[in-house]
Amino acid sequence: MRVGVVTLGCDKNTVDSERYLAELVAHGAEVVTALESAEIIVVNTCGFIDAAKKESIDEIVGASRLKSQGTCRAVIAVGCMVQRHKAELEAALPEVDLFLGAGEAERLVPELIERGLLESEVHEHPGSRVFAGDLPHVRYLKISEGCDHGCAFCAIPLMRGKHRSFALDEIVREAQLLELQGAREINLVAQDLAHYGRDRRDGIALPRVLQTLVAETGIPWIRMLYLYSAGITPALLECVSREARIVKYLDMPMQHGSDAVLARMRRPERAATIRRTVERVREAVPDIAIRTTCIVGFPGETDDDYQRLLDLLEDVQFDRVGAFTYSAQEGTRAAELADDVPEAVKHERLERLTELQRGITGERYSRYIGTTVPAIVDRVTDDGLETRLQCQADDIDGTTLVTGSAPPGTIISVDVDDVVDDYDFRATLRGELHALPPKAARVHHRALPVATTIGSWGR
Repeated sequence: MRVGVVTLGCDKNTVDSERYLAELVAHGAEVVTALESAEIIVVNTCGFIDAAKKESIDEIVGASRLKSQGTCRAVIAVGCMVQRHKAELEAALPEVDLFLGAGEAERLVPELIERGLLESEVHEHPGSRVFAGDLPHVRYLKISEGCDHGCAFCAIPLMRGKHRSFALDEIVREAQLLELQGAREINLVAQDLAHYGRDRRDGIALPRVLQTLVAETGIPWIRMLYLYSAGITPALLECVSREARIVKYLDMPMQHGSDAVLARMRRPERAATIRRTVERVREAVPDIAIRTTCIVGFPGETDDDYQRLLDLLEDVQFDRVGAFTYSAQEGTRAAELADDVPEAVKHERLERLTELQRGITGERYSRYIGTTVPAIVDRVTDDGLETRLQCQADDIDGTTLVTGSAPPGTIISVDVDDVVDDYDFRATLRGELHALPPKAARVHHRALPVATTIGSWGR
């Protein structure tokens, strides 16, 4: 049975889709990339903001259209949007065969077996993940599920539930599988990486996870995404500073620079806390790149609040900032507040912030010009090698164009020549730092001694 998966939303959804595929393959499914040839289509939905919900519905409708044309035999919608709006979706889209929320993943395979679309016996299990992205050497590793923070604007706890840390041996086993599948960079993801272990009794925290991944894998780049500033401890910074294979990069969402807005957002940090944290981070790891995110136009945001946000950005000088306009999400505390900032004002504030940060990023990036640094090769193009420096996370921080030749997945040494188009670099190849492993180790379907099923993750 040929199966195709559409993944929407964040990279944590990518991890989930790859776990779905692993279980489907174990029961006889064949993965295809062209949905037109798929007999089963799984749409992994996102319910974070209204635009994501619309995109999810459009993809479900498109998959259903393929079903009506005869090739596709079943359409299954899974994930966050289904978790929140299952009853409404079932009523509105009767042509969809199965709706499974984010917490019902273990039902996917049994339901398909019952409908005669999968084989009941297990073939050789491919492990917990089957690659389903664009870059096989760049993979994402989820170390926990859910969130306990309760930010007023965020619906994640409503979709993903309370925070649950995965066992360290499961995390390491999955990282080893990703390495066998060709991973050269793994990105650790969670709603808050720094919260890892607080719900467990074994005393293991994020630094121990990092140290164990360094010891138990040979993956050259280990990157952290999504850490609340309150959880960035001296032990964590010491680990990042000491371990050469941990990428010198932090993704630390702050959301705003006004204490009044942060309080209404129910965020744990305040502006002074954010400033002190960034100072501590840069003192401990001087060459680190720090990315953040912020929201403009939150209910009650005044001109003074907005100016405090700009002032914080100017003072702190983040390397990159992802900024968004506020939109109310059903069921959140913020949805009960009057959305009193006009849309035109939100977008004007976003444009001003983006222009300010463009200059800050340019200034921060200029320090790389004339230096020799490592880069990972993502693609070979007609213009040269599309690569990324350690300050450039996959898909969000731009690229570095390098003259020279090397296969994707290789870690190379480059001379940074210039900053181009505000957020990209141009560089020249100096040499190869980490060659690709032997071809035999770069398989996409390699079983490990113990396979982890999707039903066991996230409990």
